[in-house]
Amino acid sequence: MTPIVGAIPVTLYWVAVLLLAVGCLTVIALAHWRQKPRWILIAAGLLAANLGLLAIPSPEVWLGVLLALGLLSLAIAVLGGGIATSYVLKLATRGLVRPGLFGGILVTEPERNRQGVVRTSPAAQHEVLRGGRTIGYLERFAVAATLMAGFPEAIAIIVAIKGVGRFTELEAPEARERFIIGTFASLIWASSSAGLFYFALS
Repeated sequence: MTPIVGAIPVTLYWVAVLLLAVGCLTVIALAHWRQKPRWILIAAGLLAANLGLLAIPSPEVWLGVLLALGLLSLAIAVLGGGIATSYVLKLATRGLVRPGLFGGILVTEPERNRQGVVRTSPAAQHEVLRGGRTIGYLERFAVAATLMAGFPEAIAIIVAIKGVGRFTELEAPEARERFIIGTFASLIWASSSAGLFYFALS
């Protein structure tokens, strides 16, 4: 790439890139610690600013900077994506979906009495999409890592494996909604985070 227009020192440029990435990860860590999911919007702003900075013609990246940025990109993808996905799902469901004990959600199966009247009861509730949080971590790590390695085709395989594994749990409307929205939010965040490494390497 052609160096940035203007006499911006190379060192200053890459320091700014790393500081934005560290700042983004710091906000994510604080959001986890303080239980402030809305802070993910600040992290998203820092991530977008960093992507904008890296998208313009830039000096050749140093190996040390590239390695550091790669680790930061993975951390932002894995950790930040969890908060971002939860925040998007909360907005989409208006907080009406009850979380389960094992990272899934509680859904209620309708029951019919002898007269054929459909009714629901707390006893009919069961948890679906169990292990969603852990699967989300693994999914975002795999997506970000494959993009950084230059194999975007692998995303289709990742999504296919996830879909097959969850197929039998998608009968309830709440589960389908959460699966689709959560998957898209997770993939978008992981891809954006991997973009830090991609643009630096370009």
